[in-house]
Amino acid sequence: MPELPEVETTRRGLAPHLTGRRLVAMTVRDHRLRWPIDAALAERLKGNTLKAIGRRGKYLLFDFGCGTMLVHLGMSGSLRLVGAREPAGRHDHVDWLFSPGQLLRLRDPRRFGAVLWHTGAIEGHPLLCHLGPEPLGPEFDGGYLFRATRGVKASTKSVLMDSRKMVGVGNIYASEALFGAGIRPRIAAGRLTRDACDRLAAAVKNTLAAAIKAGGSSLRDYRGAGGELGYFQIEAKVYGRGGAPCRVCHTPIRRIVQGQRASYYCPRCQT
Repeated sequence: MPELPEVETTRRGLAPHLTGRRLVAMTVRDHRLRWPIDAALAERLKGNTLKAIGRRGKYLLFDFGCGTMLVHLGMSGSLRLVGAREPAGRHDHVDWLFSPGQLLRLRDPRRFGAVLWHTGAIEGHPLLCHLGPEPLGPEFDGGYLFRATRGVKASTKSVLMDSRKMVGVGNIYASEALFGAGIRPRIAAGRLTRDACDRLAAAVKNTLAAAIKAGGSSLRDYRGAGGELGYFQIEAKVYGRGGAPCRVCHTPIRRIVQGQRASYYCPRCQT
């Protein structure tokens, strides 16, 4: 699933090309995404100018002034800039044509993504109002993490992936951040010391920043706004490297399963 780095990479790829452009037409070939696309949305958006493209967690926020279009990429979705005459494929469900001939296309093979419209304050949208802080923002630091984990018996990795605590830290990035902080994934979050929380918050920020710089991780369907692959997974210290030697101490990386998801850690570097 595209996580924060992939969504932010997409946002950065689209914004320079689409911000300030007028929407000429919106074409919906299949309304059946995770939630049905509003049949009136194409007509409502036609002729409006895109003011900005923001992001909250894994949601892209297209601000048209009169309201905000929320786009979620689901399990396998991608947003790409394509040629105005490029034929649509089987899984290309939505097109947005901006002046003068810039075409944005949503491809979503599994149709778990979403295209929604909201006219109120965007932070009050039901899908956004419960979200925790942005891990790259100033409000997320060791002090916040320490306060948020007091009395929590769940594993530290599961807390990192809980969008109510913080947004956008997916499976890959949780494993990598825990390695960077020297913390094992199974340790109860409530047992973390203030020093450990400081290390972990810094590691989360560093991991996500490195992933964005690398264009995200392309493990299945994800592509950037121009169709390019991300390559962060090639640089991963532990994720996907079960049995391989640790890049730091050469101890074999261990693979365990937590909540039906694979976790990877170094038994020597992480305590």
